[in-house]
Amino acid sequence: QVQLVESGGGSVQAGGSLRLSCAASGNTGSVNCMGWFRQNPGKEREGVARISRATGRTYYAGSVQGRFTISRDNANNTVYLQMTSLQPEDQAIYYCAARPSCPLGATMRQTTYTYWGQGTQVTVSS
Repeated sequence: QVQLVESGGGSVQAGGSLRLSCAASGNTGSVNCMGWFRQNPGKEREGVARISRATGRTYYAGSVQGRFTISRDNANNTVYLQMTSLQPEDQAIYYCAARPSCPLGATMRQTTYTYWGQGTQVTVSS
């Protein structure tokens, strides 16, 4: 089992920045792929970014490319999501997720992720 705990959410004005953290514990050696998803009420959970803990290879959704940066600190089993130039459409609950390995394709399907955090709210005001 792997436990994921997100932190760093909050409220910012449009154009501002936030950094989310996801601390993993438990059998962390069983998960090599860490991702961030986001969700608004009544909408599907959307993949935002993912990173391979082993290689550092990343993937970004087109909507955040160039504004968000995912990174990892393997020594501390933590993954970060640096978000800049935030817009009201970025407002959502952000979830950290993990799976054994990262896929080769350019997709992020929530059903393929095994472990999930509880989520952290990001609010962006215009």
